[in-house]
Amino acid sequence: MNSMKRSTAFALLALLAVGAGASAQQANMTFFVTSAGPGKGADLGGLAGADRLCQQLAQAVGAGSHTWHAYLGTQAADGQTAVNARDRIGRGPWQNSKGVVVSKDIDELHGANNLTKQTDLTEKGDVVNGIGDTPNKHDALTGSQPDGKAFPPGDDRSCHNWTSSTQGAAMVGHTDRKGLRDDDASKSWNSSHPSRGPDGGCSQADLRSTGGDGLFYCFAIN
Repeated sequence: MNSMKRSTAFALLALLAVGAGASAQQANMTFFVTSAGPGKGADLGGLAGADRLCQQLAQAVGAGSHTWHAYLGTQAADGQTAVNARDRIGRGPWQNSKGVVVSKDIDELHGANNLTKQTDLTEKGDVVNGIGDTPNKHDALTGSQPDGKAFPPGDDRSCHNWTSSTQGAAMVGHTDRKGLRDDDASKSWNSSHPSRGPDGGCSQADLRSTGGDGLFYCFAIN
């Protein structure tokens, strides 16, 4: 009986140790893909609403000591200047919930980074469904050109600066770095193609129809 109690105690201690290790890694996490969006398509409540969701998701897994920003670009409109996604996320380095460094700085992030399906993890440490998975959720909202800069005024590429769940279009990247073709756009993590669909291009149904779910990237700026 004593032997059984000791075995149970050791097993519990082992589980606690594993849990503590995972919590420590997540506390040091500085990059993740959102496990869920707000559920209103590309209407994220603007940049402020997207940043708030990043902070809430990080807080839920013990990484709330960092200040989190969404990797999203906005376009010049209504007297407001454009915002580049690359200018919102600090200087790096950034690591995922498993402690794997995905990029050491801004230049590497927009060059030969370590973003793959296996490293583009959610705040919970989960792999995001990609090409070949059901359902595919690899489209990440960015509103960004490949170099991290915003699109010029004109064609909407940010669903009216992340306030529309109907008309418009959002540029998305692929979290798994795969697409329907073997080209740079299909392999791009931040600038693959604009959203589209029967509701106008920015609804939750529209985003899902092209392989997304309203997810986006979050980076710790400190």
